[in-house]
Amino acid sequence: MEQIYEQELLVAPSLSDSAGALGYHDAFSVFMDIASVHAQLLGVGLDDMARRDLFWLTVKTQVCFFDRPKIMERVTVRTWPEAPGRLRGNRSYQILRGDEVLVAGKTEWAILNMKTNQLVPMGGVYPQELSFDRGTACPEPFARIADDFDGAAVGSYTVRSTDIDVGRHMNNTAYLRSILGFFPCRELHDAPIRRIDVAFRTPCYEGDVLELQERQTDAGLDVRLSRDGATALLARFLRD
Repeated sequence: MEQIYEQELLVAPSLSDSAGALGYHDAFSVFMDIASVHAQLLGVGLDDMARRDLFWLTVKTQVCFFDRPKIMERVTVRTWPEAPGRLRGNRSYQILRGDEVLVAGKTEWAILNMKTNQLVPMGGVYPQELSFDRGTACPEPFARIADDFDGAAVGSYTVRSTDIDVGRHMNNTAYLRSILGFFPCRELHDAPIRRIDVAFRTPCYEGDVLELQERQTDAGLDVRLSRDGATALLARFLRD
Protein backbone atom coordinates (compact mmCIF):
# COMPACT_ATOMS: atom_id res chain seq x y z
CA MET A 1 0.00 0.00 0.00
CA GLU A 2 2.08 2.90 -1.33
CA GLN A 3 1.45 6.43 -0.13
CA ILE A 4 3.33 7.88 -3.12
CA TYR A 5 2.28 7.24 -6.72
CA GLU A 6 4.19 8.29 -9.85
CA GLN A 7 3.54 8.38 -13.58
CA GLU A 8 5.57 9.51 -16.57
CA LEU A 9 3.94 12.35 -18.50
CA LEU A 10 4.58 13.49 -22.07
CA VAL A 11 3.73 17.18 -22.36
CA ALA A 12 1.81 16.68 -25.59
CA PRO A 13 0.58 19.59 -27.74
CA SER A 14 -2.91 19.17 -26.24
CA LEU A 15 -1.43 20.05 -22.82
CA SER A 16 0.63 23.01 -24.05
CA ASP A 17 -0.15 26.72 -24.32
CA SER A 18 0.94 29.45 -26.69
CA ALA A 19 4.32 29.64 -24.92
CA GLY A 20 5.06 26.02 -25.83
CA ALA A 21 4.92 24.86 -22.21
CA LEU A 22 2.51 22.96 -19.99
CA GLY A 23 -0.56 25.20 -19.75
CA TYR A 24 -1.52 26.62 -16.38
CA HIS A 25 -4.97 25.04 -16.32
CA ASP A 26 -3.51 21.87 -17.85
CA ALA A 27 -1.34 21.46 -14.76
CA PHE A 28 -4.54 21.42 -12.69
CA SER A 29 -5.93 18.75 -15.05
CA VAL A 30 -2.79 16.62 -14.77
CA PHE A 31 -3.00 16.73 -10.98
CA MET A 32 -6.71 15.90 -11.02
CA ASP A 33 -6.09 12.90 -13.28
CA ILE A 34 -3.24 11.38 -11.28
CA ALA A 35 -5.18 11.89 -8.04
CA SER A 36 -8.06 9.90 -9.55
CA VAL A 37 -5.76 7.06 -10.61
CA HIS A 38 -4.07 6.85 -7.22
CA ALA A 39 -7.39 7.03 -5.37
CA GLN A 40 -8.64 4.09 -7.40
CA LEU A 41 -5.54 2.07 -6.54
CA LEU A 42 -6.15 2.85 -2.85
CA GLY A 43 -9.76 1.72 -3.06
CA VAL A 44 -11.20 5.22 -2.68
CA GLY A 45 -11.77 6.07 -6.34
CA LEU A 46 -14.93 7.47 -7.92
CA ASP A 47 -16.73 4.13 -8.21
CA ASP A 48 -15.55 2.89 -4.80
CA MET A 49 -16.88 6.03 -3.12
CA ALA A 50 -20.15 5.95 -5.08
CA ARG A 51 -20.88 2.46 -3.77
CA ARG A 52 -20.72 3.99 -0.29
CA ASP A 53 -22.87 6.97 -1.37
CA LEU A 54 -19.80 9.20 -0.98
CA PHE A 55 -18.24 11.78 -3.28
CA TRP A 56 -14.87 13.58 -3.15
CA LEU A 57 -15.43 17.33 -2.93
CA THR A 58 -12.68 19.77 -3.92
CA VAL A 59 -12.49 22.68 -1.48
CA LYS A 60 -9.26 24.53 -2.34
CA THR A 61 -6.30 24.14 -4.68
CA GLN A 62 -2.88 25.77 -4.79
CA VAL A 63 -0.38 25.29 -7.63
CA CYS A 64 3.12 26.81 -7.73
CA PHE A 65 5.01 27.12 -11.03
CA PHE A 66 8.81 27.18 -10.89
CA ASP A 67 9.71 26.14 -14.45
CA ARG A 68 6.90 24.80 -16.60
CA PRO A 69 7.95 21.74 -18.64
CA LYS A 70 8.20 22.31 -22.38
CA ILE A 71 6.10 20.83 -25.16
CA MET A 72 7.04 17.19 -25.93
CA GLU A 73 9.16 16.97 -22.78
CA ARG A 74 8.87 13.84 -20.65
CA VAL A 75 8.53 14.47 -16.94
CA THR A 76 7.45 12.60 -13.81
CA VAL A 77 4.18 13.37 -12.04
CA ARG A 78 4.00 12.41 -8.37
CA THR A 79 1.17 12.50 -5.84
CA TRP A 80 0.45 11.46 -2.28
CA PRO A 81 -2.30 12.02 0.29
CA GLU A 82 -1.27 13.95 3.38
CA ALA A 83 -2.42 12.98 6.86
CA PRO A 84 -6.13 13.89 6.93
CA GLY A 85 -7.90 16.03 9.51
CA ARG A 86 -11.34 15.31 10.86
CA LEU A 87 -13.40 16.65 7.96
CA ARG A 88 -10.78 17.70 5.42
CA GLY A 89 -7.53 16.38 4.03
CA ASN A 90 -4.87 17.51 1.57
CA ARG A 91 -3.32 15.73 -1.38
CA SER A 92 0.08 16.87 -2.68
CA TYR A 93 1.45 16.84 -6.22
CA GLN A 94 4.74 17.43 -8.01
CA ILE A 95 5.93 17.53 -11.60
CA LEU A 96 9.63 16.75 -11.81
CA ARG A 97 12.49 16.83 -14.29
CA GLY A 98 14.79 14.31 -12.67
CA ASP A 99 15.02 15.54 -9.08
CA GLU A 100 14.08 19.12 -9.95
CA VAL A 101 10.55 20.16 -8.97
CA LEU A 102 9.03 22.15 -11.83
CA VAL A 103 5.46 22.45 -10.55
CA ALA A 104 4.07 21.71 -7.09
CA GLY A 105 0.53 21.70 -5.83
CA LYS A 106 -1.89 20.66 -3.16
CA THR A 107 -5.65 20.25 -2.97
CA GLU A 108 -7.88 20.30 0.07
CA TRP A 109 -10.61 17.67 -0.13
CA ALA A 110 -13.74 16.87 1.82
CA ILE A 111 -16.12 13.92 1.51
CA LEU A 112 -19.80 14.47 0.82
CA ASN A 113 -22.54 11.96 1.64
CA MET A 114 -24.72 12.12 -1.48
CA LYS A 115 -27.84 10.98 0.37
CA THR A 116 -27.66 13.42 3.28
CA ASN A 117 -25.67 16.17 1.52
CA GLN A 118 -23.53 16.37 4.67
CA LEU A 119 -19.76 16.16 5.08
CA VAL A 120 -18.41 12.84 6.33
CA PRO A 121 -15.43 12.45 8.74
CA MET A 122 -12.23 11.48 6.92
CA GLY A 123 -11.30 8.82 9.46
CA GLY A 124 -11.74 5.31 8.14
CA VAL A 125 -11.98 6.31 4.48
CA TYR A 126 -8.37 5.50 3.54
CA PRO A 127 -7.07 1.93 4.05
CA GLN A 128 -5.79 1.36 7.59
CA GLU A 129 -2.41 0.13 6.37
CA LEU A 130 -1.69 3.36 4.48
CA SER A 131 1.00 5.46 6.16
CA PHE A 132 1.05 9.25 6.12
CA ASP A 133 4.72 9.90 6.72
CA ARG A 134 5.32 12.44 3.95
CA GLY A 135 4.82 16.18 4.32
CA THR A 136 3.31 18.65 1.92
CA ALA A 137 4.51 19.70 -1.52
CA CYS A 138 3.45 23.30 -0.80
CA PRO A 139 4.29 24.49 2.72
CA GLU A 140 2.65 27.91 2.32
CA PRO A 141 -0.97 28.06 3.54
CA PHE A 142 -3.83 28.43 1.10
CA ALA A 143 -4.53 32.07 0.27
CA ARG A 144 -7.26 33.80 2.24
CA ILE A 145 -9.21 35.78 -0.37
CA ALA A 146 -11.72 38.30 0.93
CA ASP A 147 -15.09 38.03 -0.79
CA ASP A 148 -15.74 41.76 -0.91
CA PHE A 149 -15.64 42.57 -4.61
CA ASP A 150 -17.65 45.71 -5.29
CA GLY A 151 -16.63 46.67 -8.81
CA ALA A 152 -18.53 45.99 -11.99
CA ALA A 153 -18.01 42.71 -13.81
CA VAL A 154 -15.21 42.80 -16.38
CA GLY A 155 -16.66 39.94 -18.37
CA SER A 156 -19.06 37.00 -18.38
CA TYR A 157 -18.83 33.34 -19.29
CA THR A 158 -21.64 30.93 -20.15
CA VAL A 159 -21.04 27.39 -18.90
CA ARG A 160 -20.95 25.04 -21.88
CA SER A 161 -21.59 21.33 -22.26
CA THR A 162 -17.84 20.80 -22.66
CA ASP A 163 -17.31 22.21 -19.14
CA ILE A 164 -19.52 19.57 -17.50
CA ASP A 165 -18.02 16.46 -15.88
CA VAL A 166 -19.42 13.15 -14.65
CA GLY A 167 -20.78 14.88 -11.56
CA ARG A 168 -23.09 16.88 -13.88
CA HIS A 169 -21.59 20.19 -12.80
CA MET A 170 -18.79 22.41 -14.10
CA ASN A 171 -15.45 20.65 -13.73
CA ASN A 172 -12.95 22.29 -11.40
CA THR A 173 -10.37 22.75 -14.15
CA ALA A 174 -12.98 24.31 -16.46
CA TYR A 175 -13.37 27.24 -14.06
CA LEU A 176 -9.68 28.01 -14.34
CA ARG A 177 -9.68 27.62 -18.11
CA SER A 178 -12.58 30.08 -18.37
CA ILE A 179 -10.75 32.66 -16.21
CA LEU A 180 -7.46 32.34 -18.09
CA GLY A 181 -9.39 32.92 -21.30
CA PHE A 182 -9.76 36.55 -20.23
CA PHE A 183 -5.94 36.97 -20.07
CA PRO A 184 -4.31 38.00 -23.40
CA CYS A 185 -1.41 35.80 -24.57
CA ARG A 186 0.97 38.75 -24.43
CA GLU A 187 0.08 39.39 -20.80
CA LEU A 188 0.72 35.74 -19.90
CA HIS A 189 4.04 35.81 -21.75
CA ASP A 190 5.28 39.09 -20.28
CA ALA A 191 4.17 38.37 -16.70
CA PRO A 192 4.27 34.60 -16.11
CA ILE A 193 2.13 33.22 -13.31
CA ARG A 194 4.09 31.70 -10.45
CA ARG A 195 1.23 30.66 -8.16
CA ILE A 196 -2.53 30.16 -8.38
CA ASP A 197 -4.84 29.68 -5.40
CA VAL A 198 -8.46 28.68 -5.95
CA ALA A 199 -11.31 28.35 -3.45
CA PHE A 200 -14.43 26.61 -4.75
CA ARG A 201 -17.73 27.81 -3.28
CA THR A 202 -20.82 26.88 -5.32
CA PRO A 203 -21.26 24.34 -8.13
CA CYS A 204 -22.31 25.63 -11.54
CA TYR A 205 -24.21 23.93 -14.34
CA GLU A 206 -24.64 24.02 -18.10
CA GLY A 207 -26.18 27.28 -19.22
CA ASP A 208 -25.25 29.25 -16.09
CA VAL A 209 -23.84 32.71 -16.78
CA LEU A 210 -20.82 33.51 -14.62
CA GLU A 211 -19.80 37.10 -13.98
CA LEU A 212 -16.08 37.78 -13.54
CA GLN A 213 -14.74 40.53 -11.28
CA GLU A 214 -11.09 41.45 -10.68
CA ARG A 215 -9.31 43.24 -7.86
CA GLN A 216 -5.61 44.14 -7.85
CA THR A 217 -4.08 44.04 -4.36
CA ASP A 218 -0.61 43.95 -2.83
CA ALA A 219 -1.05 40.18 -2.56
CA GLY A 220 -1.81 39.71 -6.27
CA LEU A 221 -4.70 39.70 -8.72
CA ASP A 222 -7.87 38.42 -7.07
CA VAL A 223 -10.74 37.09 -9.18
CA ARG A 224 -14.35 36.30 -8.32
CA LEU A 225 -16.72 34.24 -10.42
CA SER A 226 -20.35 34.59 -9.41
CA ARG A 227 -23.71 33.25 -10.53
CA ASP A 228 -26.83 35.33 -9.84
CA GLY A 229 -24.88 37.25 -7.22
CA ALA A 230 -23.65 34.14 -5.38
CA THR A 231 -19.91 33.45 -5.31
CA ALA A 232 -18.95 30.33 -7.25
CA LEU A 233 -15.17 30.66 -7.03
CA LEU A 234 -12.43 32.91 -5.66
CA ALA A 235 -8.91 32.85 -7.09
CA ARG A 236 -5.61 34.63 -6.62
CA PHE A 237 -2.88 34.91 -9.25
CA LEU A 238 0.69 35.78 -8.26
CA ARG A 239 3.14 36.77 -10.97
CA ASP A 240 6.88 37.19 -11.36
